[in-house]
Amino acid sequence: MPVTIKDIARESAVNVSTVSRALSGSYGVHAKTRAHVLAVAARLNYRPNRVARGLATGRSHTLGLIVSDIRNPFFAEVARGAEDAARAGGCDLILCNSDLDAEKQMRYVRSLLEMRVDGIMMNSVATLEREHLHQLATCTVPIVLLNRTAPEKLFSTVNADNEAGGVIAAEYLLRLGHRRIAHLSGPRRHGNMTDRARGFARVINGNASAKLTLIRGENTFAGGYELAKELLQQKPEPTAIFAASDLMAFGVLRAMIELGRRVPEDISVLGFDDIELAGVVQPPLSTIRQPKYELGKAAAEILLAHSGDKSKRGIEHRTFGVELVERKSCRTLP
Repeated sequence: MPVTIKDIARESAVNVSTVSRALSGSYGVHAKTRAHVLAVAARLNYRPNRVARGLATGRSHTLGLIVSDIRNPFFAEVARGAEDAARAGGCDLILCNSDLDAEKQMRYVRSLLEMRVDGIMMNSVATLEREHLHQLATCTVPIVLLNRTAPEKLFSTVNADNEAGGVIAAEYLLRLGHRRIAHLSGPRRHGNMTDRARGFARVINGNASAKLTLIRGENTFAGGYELAKELLQQKPEPTAIFAASDLMAFGVLRAMIELGRRVPEDISVLGFDDIELAGVVQPPLSTIRQPKYELGKAAAEILLAHSGDKSKRGIEHRTFGVELVERKSCRTLP
């Protein structure tokens, strides 16, 4: 049977309340007594019951993170930032994968609430339905939305400046001399990719000599691969492709190899995210870097600051800048 504080009290020859205060570091326990109790607890291999402690204190010291596609390396860095911040704040992190499914996402929200987590971070790519917004707004814990905007008074948010990233991408390709330019984006309701497409299209369409082709598909390796094959059936071919994520850009590179196109000699390819593999593929991928680790870290820090006392909870909105990373996948036209 698990060792309880009653067992420690019996072995230590003190009462249960003294053991409880000694283990929790509370005041009112002599230093010598505390050391004795801790030594007995260690000898008996005592492990605190976090569920029981959570019921007593109202906190589980656990945070939840729901990502949309755990296969995307982007989320590895986001999760690492969230986990590091959670651990620094004395909390553990529970990772959930929604598979781009809004209903599955909400089931995880309910499960995390049943586990009495202190807060939830959500990388929701689907537009939240009114019913889901209501369910989230009535949650008993703070919620932070990653990579999307939200009604100001409902949730905290942490975002990269995606629209500015689209502008940077467009200006870069135009500066290299490209005028037949394609943008491969995610689903229309994918909030952060919609923002990237908006900034990109505004700059390209504002250049009278440039022509933009915009195609939407899945934000996956396979999605980028299929969209590139569809795009290259069109004539004339673009001289540059801006993929809305590095994962999609990797799919584009694979399609190029199969179709006998050279990158960047025939077509330049630009990505978005700057995941670690972007510098490893051949040719190394030029991309727009967003601070993935910092996004996760900031989201966890907001939850840590706002969990616990409901009267102290507030709403925060943090936006991080993005930057161009030039490698070898884009070239200047003569």
